[in-house]
Amino acid sequence: MTFKAWIKTITFYDILVGMKVTMAHMLHYRPVTIQYPHEKRTLPDNYRGMLALLRYDDGTEKCVGCDLCEAACPSRVIRVISAEVPGEPTKRYSKEYYMDMTRCLFCGLCVDACPVDALGMTREFEWSVYDKRQLHLNKEQLLAIGDRSFPVREKQLELQHPNVAFFNVAFKHLPQKPG
Repeated sequence: MTFKAWIKTITFYDILVGMKVTMAHMLHYRPVTIQYPHEKRTLPDNYRGMLALLRYDDGTEKCVGCDLCEAACPSRVIRVISAEVPGEPTKRYSKEYYMDMTRCLFCGLCVDACPVDALGMTREFEWSVYDKRQLHLNKEQLLAIGDRSFPVREKQLELQHPNVAFFNVAFKHLPQKPG
């Protein structure tokens, strides 16, 4: 054993090096507590909060009742009852839409599965309630969450792409495909 190693053993050098970090923290202490109701954390960009149903800019619902979100949900949170638009058998809509947010994993698979982007993940996280039955949301509640969280809405697909409107035979007020 060398003299240097013997001095380190006698003076507990390794312990003193570890205590240096502790002493630096004690002398330069800064609290990391956030005063929650008044101060809120900045959420990351990829944060997934409460789910919401979205609308187009004219107020019509985006959901076409395809049930793909229900099929994609791993915890079976979503229940969709779809129906056909009267007089137009090619068009569907969601007659009823239910979500049980007590079982939601906030995975976002339902949002990814939606072909018309009718679902969105909001940045809302303050959903504590005394009765968990208040977290069984219906279509009107989900649309209200969407209206509150996504104020900027997009135009309907037929109005975004004139070629789709031109070749779409389901809408009678639009020009038909030339024969």
